Amino acid sequence: MRIGVAGVGRIGTMHAANLAALAQVDEVLLYDPVPGRAEQAATLTKTRAVSDLDGLLAQSDGVLVGTPTDTHPELVRACLAAATPVLCEKPIAADLHAMSALVTEIEAASVPVLVGFQRRFDPAMVDLHRRIGAGELGAVYHVRATGFDAQPPDFSYLPSSGGIFRDLLIHDLDAVPWLVGEPVVEVYASGSVLVHEAFAAADDVDNAVVLLRFEGGAHAVLTGGRHDPLGYDHRIEVLGARDSVAVGLDERTPLNGSPNAYSGFPDRFSHAYRNEMNVFTEVIAGRAENPSPARDSLVSLRLAEACEQSRRTGKPVRTIEWSTA
Repeated sequence: MRIGVAGVGRIGTMHAANLAALAQVDEVLLYDPVPGRAEQAATLTKTRAVSDLDGLLAQSDGVLVGTPTDTHPELVRACLAAATPVLCEKPIAADLHAMSALVTEIEAASVPVLVGFQRRFDPAMVDLHRRIGAGELGAVYHVRATGFDAQPPDFSYLPSSGGIFRDLLIHDLDAVPWLVGEPVVEVYASGSVLVHEAFAAADDVDNAVVLLRFEGGAHAVLTGGRHDPLGYDHRIEVLGARDSVAVGLDERTPLNGSPNAYSGFPDRFSHAYRNEMNVFTEVIAGRAENPSPARDSLVSLRLAEACEQSRRTGKPVRTIEWSTA
């Protein structure tokens, strides 16, 4: 099996290395629109640079898209036209209108398109999802999600980031409804600028809290921020009628002066990223279902937009009228 990687910046290079380590992958083909970048990255074992996107598509059984967000729709459509399965980094499009149109095209094409929400591939999260679906936790009462960056992003990135809900908390807005398995009917969000005034200058916040209310009555509380002095912190706790489970709480969780705390998301989710590439190849081969379909991305983006609306107005936002059918 040959897998193409379009875009070999930091995330694309990491994916290429993980793909090259898989026994079922014979070769990883690399393409990047920046001259020389693919050739530089092709020093990895089992990798080879190609000069253009057409060459990548012609030689690949599947393509991973790791280019900047504004190029995602074009590249996904190119993969659809070539009938080539694709795993696209989130988001597949920058706004709801463009994403809705792209999802319609994806579903009409019947070509596998996976969205790179890596938490859906984290082995511990996958097992928690299975246990909730099997009823092992009983009815879900409450979910708590924590997500804090170790260090703030480069301030020059903030104006184009989409804000804390679309950039940082979008992962929780995807993972928590996926775990609970019910529609969110109401959203309330609040945020503050506590880390640096650069966030206020970008019309954003650097610390936020979100309350989700689900159709069955369960609630989820999401807390997130741009600076944790001890390290990168992401964990989820689910309390059910039969059991309570925590994911992401271990000796490296940045609490109580942990000396070996996670440094960032590539470190914390290294197992998830490796499994993501393995699952992608299994979907291509027809041996696995798509665990992160494009339509689900509409849910998380709509929730992110509802969070932003709630933060600005100070009022809850009802979401019951949404339909993703």
